Amino acid sequence: MSDDANLIEGATVVARALAQQGVQFLFGVVGIPVIGLAAAAQAEGITYIGMRNEQAASYAAGAVGYLTGHPGACLAVSGPGMIHALAGMANAWSNCWPMILLGGACDTFYEGMGGFQEFPQVEAARLYSKFSARPSSIDRIPFYIERAVRLTTYGRPGAAYIDLPGDMLTGKVPESSVQYVPRCPPAPRSLACPKAIADAIQLLKSAKQPLVVIGKGAAFGRAETNAKRFVEETGMPFLPTPMGKGVLDDQHEQCVAAARSKALQSADVIVLLGARLNWMLHFGEEPRFRKDVKIIQVELCPEEFHGSVPVAVALNGHVDSVLEQLVNALGQSKPAWKHARTSPWWKSLSEKVEQNRIVSAELAKSDEMPMTYYRVFGEIVPQLPPHAVIVSEGANTMDIGRTVIPNRYPRHRLDAGTFGTMGVGLGFAIAAALVYPDRQVVCIEGDSAFGFSGLEIETAVRLQLPIVFVVVNNNGIYGGFDQETWAANQQEGSPAPGNCLLPNARYERVAEAFGGKGYFATTPDELRSAFREAIGNKKQVSLVNVMISPYAVRKPQEHEWLTRKSKL
Repeated sequence: MSDDANLIEGATVVARALAQQGVQFLFGVVGIPVIGLAAAAQAEGITYIGMRNEQAASYAAGAVGYLTGHPGACLAVSGPGMIHALAGMANAWSNCWPMILLGGACDTFYEGMGGFQEFPQVEAARLYSKFSARPSSIDRIPFYIERAVRLTTYGRPGAAYIDLPGDMLTGKVPESSVQYVPRCPPAPRSLACPKAIADAIQLLKSAKQPLVVIGKGAAFGRAETNAKRFVEETGMPFLPTPMGKGVLDDQHEQCVAAARSKALQSADVIVLLGARLNWMLHFGEEPRFRKDVKIIQVELCPEEFHGSVPVAVALNGHVDSVLEQLVNALGQSKPAWKHARTSPWWKSLSEKVEQNRIVSAELAKSDEMPMTYYRVFGEIVPQLPPHAVIVSEGANTMDIGRTVIPNRYPRHRLDAGTFGTMGVGLGFAIAAALVYPDRQVVCIEGDSAFGFSGLEIETAVRLQLPIVFVVVNNNGIYGGFDQETWAANQQEGSPAPGNCLLPNARYERVAEAFGGKGYFATTPDELRSAFREAIGNKKQVSLVNVMISPYAVRKPQEHEWLTRKSKL
């Protein structure tokens, strides 16, 4: 027996440590020095997904973390590859999703000498991670992997980075010297202070116009059962944030998402469930909120309280556990103060909901040509399977889609999120199709958004993931030129505005190039037929490229979508 028989390579140690910690999916782009790590991961039963760009790979890893509650992993080569993957790490950091980035690095012997793709990677990752480190030796790798998994899931979830020099991956140590760490247990759940629970109940009893806001933190925290109990037992109206959709069915009779502006602006007491008072909720400030509004915030991270406005009651703990505390604290008193559907508050919200639904329904039937966003969704929504996972990105495409596409189940919507990241669509869709192999994944995005990572269509085809992609094509970012205006502009020699893209680009042919099915739709009938066929095809990637007016816009808003302070 040779001396090498009892030696183990560093790449195998990494792969076994990941498997030991329950990491199921590894997305990446291989190259020097991480080629062997991808193969080692496959040998240990980890699903390795070779992507076309590290950005999409890192977005997919973060999406897996959100959908499963356990970190997905991304594998990148040294230097530029690792830098590309920082995009997904920053996205996970902003959204509070668990993920691990594994970055190859130049051999330790050549550090400081201008080694191949040498870069201060540990330092670069530290800004966007809860843990960023290089293992001290091959036999200590399992310690670092376990710590990365633990820190990405304990407390406020986030990202971790492990730096892996080439000589550490290819180096060998005696197998007996490697001590694998037991799989870290699920994160402990914390409860809110009982006095704070009592204060919250007392404040709710005094509320005349209460509202519940359900954030994606409630979705990540698997709080759907207790959220439903709390909302139904109190009788309060609720509205979800974009990725809080589905924690309670959007079609629930207490959902007032169609009256979002009025609900936020008029509520006197708001219960925030796993949602932050950042730009997505207009910082909790006027004019989007009442000046005297009282906030009851359920939040895992205590540093989040009082960040933009003071909160009346801070309930620090795991959102599902705190909701159970609240439901239990209601006791038998709730019928005496339950907010009845006959109250003036409910009546005003119901009227606004109905008004907005009528407007949206009329827009969805518009005969305007080229089509509008609303007509596109009017043809798509009735054909969506109830359990469909919706991935959405783009400006108006995403924002309008959020208001008109219903989500009935938690963690069945992925979009640009807290970081407002464009380019996440295809990576998210691939991740969702892997996590939910029995669900239809539909990725709806603008033409500009598709361009960020369009070649990941090849990844989806290669993996035989029957995702339906819909490109809502308006020839630009927010909107471009029609064909005639573009031609006239070119003839005059004028520079095209920065928001313009090539008119009538045939994105469906990208899918066809790799063996998928492409559709080009310019009328409602063509779109309806194409989408029906795409949804019915369970064995092939499909892309529907639907042309809309370059000048199509959202219906008039009561406020600008982005709240800003007055100019300095």
